[in-house]
Amino acid sequence: MTADRRRPDHRSDHRSDRHQVRPGDLRHVVTHLITPLLMCVGMGLAYLGAFANPSPHHLPVAIVGTGTHAQVLAQTINDKEHGELEARTVPDRATAVGQLKNQEIFGAYLAGGNQANGTGTGTGTGTTNRASLSRNGDAQHGPELLVATAGSDTSATVVQKIFTPLAARQGDPLKVTDIAPTAAHDPTGQGIFFLLVALSIGSYASVAVIGGAGAVLPMRIRAALATGTSFVVAAIGTLFAGPVFHLVDHGLWALWGMAWLYSAGILLIGTGLHTFLKRWTTLGVMVLFVMLNFTSSGGIFRPEMQNGFFAALHSFWNGAGFVEGTRSHVYFDGHGLAGHVWTLAGWLLVGLLMVAAAALTEQRRRTAEAEAVANAGAVAAAAVAATMPERTPERAQGRTPERASARPTAQRDSETEEEMEEEMEEAVGV
Repeated sequence: MTADRRRPDHRSDHRSDRHQVRPGDLRHVVTHLITPLLMCVGMGLAYLGAFANPSPHHLPVAIVGTGTHAQVLAQTINDKEHGELEARTVPDRATAVGQLKNQEIFGAYLAGGNQANGTGTGTGTGTTNRASLSRNGDAQHGPELLVATAGSDTSATVVQKIFTPLAARQGDPLKVTDIAPTAAHDPTGQGIFFLLVALSIGSYASVAVIGGAGAVLPMRIRAALATGTSFVVAAIGTLFAGPVFHLVDHGLWALWGMAWLYSAGILLIGTGLHTFLKRWTTLGVMVLFVMLNFTSSGGIFRPEMQNGFFAALHSFWNGAGFVEGTRSHVYFDGHGLAGHVWTLAGWLLVGLLMVAAAALTEQRRRTAEAEAVANAGAVAAAAVAATMPERTPERAQGRTPERASARPTAQRDSETEEEMEEEMEEAVGV
């Protein structure tokens, strides 16, 4: 009986809750749903635009040889592939190996009958065939393809698919030699890309905390927090890349330095942007450091495998600087490393400038607010002063000036000050 009596009240409470929902509350939620929906659109455009249909665009390869046959073969490839490959000739195998290590080319084809000395050969990975060397160090006759999977496993796979039928037409199997294999624990070479993802998430997620919860702090304190956080993020990333997953087996201090430059740039840029973007900061940093960054980094497909937009971003975006810098440091003896480090340093400089601009903007806002308050107070004081002659203490209390003059001067002054304060408070709405 008691339970039955309670049920109507319970249903009544739910009905009253439903009736208390105001249109403004629903509009507030719907407005905030714009951000995740824009993220959905942006991620779809970025990832599908960059990765959905990869194909080579002027991917540089080489034909080893100086004779007419090598030149004709290179020209035939250029004509047949319609801009997908950009074939050139190199005089010998050593030159081809050097260009592969400098990432000037992504495959070098030696037609059957070429002699290949053992210089620069490396151990193949996966389906890669090991070089069969004779006693004098020369490779056996037969078509051979030189690749560097550490530069890009996907590019090496594309080159292999193109040259395998060419070797088959000669009646010999294609021997593939990897002159720059990836680390044993990173067979696809994409571990560096996923390290980039971890560093990026740790950095731009921290921006939301520093910019949001730390908005009451002075900009110099927020900048110091951003810098300190970048040290920690870089240390975590280096720990994962080295001792934990063994993606990098040497040069961990240099890796940490590049990771710090990368993370500090994101944190400082995001912290500065929060002053201008407010609640749109999360969307802004995701556009910069996820949608445009991951897709142009070269971690999955090199720019030669992407359309012109993402290929152009690869030349100066910070994610590409980190990925290519790490590859250069770990696998290619530091070739081109300085340029990639300068790219990361440039983004860090942008972050410092962004923080400085945000600090200046906040200072101007505070000055403008203080001036507005002071002006409002001055206007209120003037309004009170203008009404004071009509409301003297003597007239307000029904006393004549003669009777008022008989009162002590200090008491009259005190009452006047109290009434002025009351009228001032009424004028400014306190």
